[in-house]
Parts: sequence; C-alpha cells; structure tokens
Amino acid sequence: MALTDTFVRQVKPTEKAIGDKYADGGGMYLLVKAPGKYWRMDYSFHGKRKTLALGVYPDVTLAKARQRRDRAREQLADGTDPAIAKREEKQARADAAANTFEAVAREWLAKTSNKRAAVTQAKVTSWLEKDVFPFIGRFAIASIKAKDILDKVARRMEARGIHESAHRTVQICSQVFRYAVATGVAERDVTSDLRGALVAIEKTNYAAITEPKQAGQLMRSIYAYAGHPCAVAGLKLSPLVFVRPGELRAAEWAEIDLDAAEWRIPAAKMKMKVEHLVPLSSQAVDILRAVHSFSGHGRYVFPSIRTGERCMSENTINAALRGMGYSKEVMTAHGFRAMARTIMDEVLGERADLIEHQLAHTVKDPNGRAYNRTAHLPARREMMQRWADYLDKLRVGADVIALNRSA
Repeated sequence: MALTDTFVRQVKPTEKAIGDKYADGGGMYLLVKAPGKYWRMDYSFHGKRKTLALGVYPDVTLAKARQRRDRAREQLADGTDPAIAKREEKQARADAAANTFEAVAREWLAKTSNKRAAVTQAKVTSWLEKDVFPFIGRFAIASIKAKDILDKVARRMEARGIHESAHRTVQICSQVFRYAVATGVAERDVTSDLRGALVAIEKTNYAAITEPKQAGQLMRSIYAYAGHPCAVAGLKLSPLVFVRPGELRAAEWAEIDLDAAEWRIPAAKMKMKVEHLVPLSSQAVDILRAVHSFSGHGRYVFPSIRTGERCMSENTINAALRGMGYSKEVMTAHGFRAMARTIMDEVLGERADLIEHQLAHTVKDPNGRAYNRTAHLPARREMMQRWADYLDKLRVGADVIALNRSA
C-alpha cells in the first residue's frame, strides 16, 4: 500500500537500531530511525543491488521523493545508473558554483595583472565590481547569454549616459569570456553577438591648445596657479614631458634619476607595454627637485593628498585646468601631448620621428623594425631642452621665433 502524507508525518521510530522501512512502491521506501526519516530507493543495475538516497523528510516531501524515484526509474530505463547520475549532477552544480562569472573574472584579473599598469588594473576591477558583478557575477559563466550582458550590464550603463564606459566594460567582459574559453569553463565569447547593439559613441580628440600665443598664456596661468604643491608640480611638469596623464600621476621616485636627468617608465605602466625613457630638461629637473621635499620620502612623486599609499587622482590635473578657467572643450591633461606635437612640428620644425619617439609611439627604421627605447637619445635630449626653453620664452611673452638649427 502506498504511503500517505499523514502517515509519514505521524510515524515514530521504534527501538530497532537499523530502523523501520515503510514501502511506497517502485523500490522507494521511508526509513524511520531515531535521528530522522529518510527516503531511499532500492534498485538493481547490471545485476548488482544498490540503494539511492532520495532526501530527508520533511525537507523532501512525499511528493518530491516520488518525483525523484520516477526520475531514477527513467534513468534506469535509459541504461543510466541513477547513483552515478546524481554524483555527476552534484559535481556539475559544484563546478557551476566555482565557475561563476565573478569567480572567473577575478581569476582572470589575477592571472593578467602583470600586463596592465596598476592604475588600469584598479579601473578595470572597479568597472567589474560596480557595473558587472552585482548583476551577472553570481551566474555560471557558461550559462550567460549575450542578452544578459546587454540588458543587465550595457543598458544599465547607457541609461546613466556613460556610453563609452559601457563599450569598455563589454570589452572587458569579452576578455573574461575568452579566458573562460581558454580554460575550458565556457564554450564561446557571447559578447561577439552584441556587435552593433550598443549605443554608438563618437570618437573625439582630446581638447588641446596648439597655438603658440595661447600656449604662452596657458604657461603663465600654470605658473600663477596656487594649489597643493604636488598638484602644482604635476601641472608644471605636464607640458615638459608630455607623457600620458596616467603615466605622469603614477610616476615613482625609483624610476627617476635626477643626476642623469632621466625618467625610465617601466613597460608595465606604458600603453604599448614597452619601457619608455624620458630625457628631463633642466627645468623639469628643477621642478622635480622642488617637489622632492614634499614627496621624496614616499613611493610616488605625486602622491594622493589623502594617503601616500596611492598616487594622485586622475582628476587632479584636469581639475586644476578647470580652476584656471580652461574648460574641457579648450584644454585637457591629455592635451599637453597634442600641444607639444603640433607646435614642435609646425612651429619649431623638430624632426617628426623624434617627436613620435618621445610620445612613446612606435617608430620603425627603413627596414620596418621598431627602434629600441634608446634610439636617438642624444638628439631627443637636445629636443626636450629646446622645447622647455621655448615654453619659457612663451611664458614670459617673448616673440614666437622658430629655432634655427641644422637638420
């Protein structure tokens, strides 16, 4: 006779140590012992008698136990051992839990950290923690669809008006998926299906002052700026070295040799992952010696105002420019690169290959091979000094005269 819910609820254990069995049919029975009530199913597989655990009452009700029994019988009919199938399903659930998007993404972050500058690593981690993990982080990465990325990540960011960040975040997700494919926990990069689905972004150049007279006024404004000493030093140094803003603010004293007037930026901090050498003009050395009295005891040349454990905020130079009256449509921290490139080329007639070297762009020799980091170093050192001297002339209001020199 089949069991009933009332019987299962009311039946009590006896004094038998092995417990009492109450059959329900199809090999399933309720095993009642002092510790509790257990659903079991006896069956034979390839002539061997076996027992399958179906759960514990009351967490598993009579109806639920019968569903598990019926499924086990279907597996037997298909030639599958239900006990083995149960172990495989349990392992699959464990694998899914271990291979959530967040778990795989954090593994990818750790494995590839040496390929990114510290500031980039922090930014990528921040994007994931703020805009991805809360929405798809707990999902098994193999179960995530392109629509999940679009609806739960990209569209949320687009709704906040941060279209460029949405594109960048989807690109990061793509890298996580490719890592998952390589490590065997996902079949494919589903973000490839989102091509054309995101709001298009217009590519714009960083605003920059490229006219000498305006550059002279900018230099006067910089030298009149009264902010934190480190911010002032960073602002004064920006036009002299024209590195990328992230490279400037992450500068470390260990990278700078003031006596040799050189700054060697490690490959890990560079966009192209190649060590970059910046010859320092006498003006740049003077600025760095002055700021050394404020930050020379620490790691960073331009430390955070709040803590010396981090470098200066990415907004510091731009905020200073805004405070001086230069809007983002007129001048940006990144714009010092364009200012140097344009004026050095069009006004001063400096060699284009030396300018490109100093901008850390790839420059190739006549045979198509990239020059190494020390290529034309003496000539670049002289060019950087001429540029610093020229900026001084602009600052004091001297006439704009291109330097006459032999090629």
